[in-house]
Amino acid sequence: MSTTQPDPTAESPAAIWKILNQIARRQKQSDRLIQETDLLIKETAAQMKETDARMKETDARMKETAARIKETDAQLKENAAQMKETDRRLRRAEDLFTTQWGRLMESLVEGDLAKLLQQRGVAVEGVSARIRLRCGPKQREVDLLAMNGDEAVAVEVKTTLRPSDVDKFLGALEDPLLLRHVGPRRLYGGVAYLQEHQGTARYAERKGLFVIRATGSSASIVNPPEFRPRAFGPPAG
Repeated sequence: MSTTQPDPTAESPAAIWKILNQIARRQKQSDRLIQETDLLIKETAAQMKETDARMKETDARMKETAARIKETDAQLKENAAQMKETDRRLRRAEDLFTTQWGRLMESLVEGDLAKLLQQRGVAVEGVSARIRLRCGPKQREVDLLAMNGDEAVAVEVKTTLRPSDVDKFLGALEDPLLLRHVGPRRLYGGVAYLQEHQGTARYAERKGLFVIRATGSSASIVNPPEFRPRAFGPPAG
């Protein structure tokens, strides 16, 4: 008696159904994955589009800002040029005012200088203003110069007297140009001012200078009566 053996390659209906269900589930998973990927691609595209729009807007703002900076820079340059011109005009006006005021001061002191020095024992015979001395390229200007046969007094006139003015003038009193001009006379120095930095008049006096203060329409020597000026030139005789 023969026995029929089952075909090992044959699947039962239940096994086939199970396989079909697995394939269907995998297909659904694949479709869902495709849908999610497509949605992600669309979202990414939308974000990229939005980013591109923002970049264009940012670029436009940067261009606008650059234009404003350029315009501001042009205005600043124009303002700087105007300020430079204004500063030049102010300096010119200040120089003119200082020059005119200085000449007024010189005239005021010049008118009283001979009388003031004679009261201090210097018998002035004449007063000259704005003396210009020159030897080759070297120059020297003296505001006021009073002289007699034996003595000379050079006076520096300042609207505001500072210690640096005194120091500079002391150097001028030892300049060979001035000493040669006054010849064998004893040379004294004096400073005249309308106002002083604190202590400058006293400093000038300690350096042996006549100190002349202009007040209103006159001038006066403020050194004490016992003051003796320093002689800068060669002694007489």
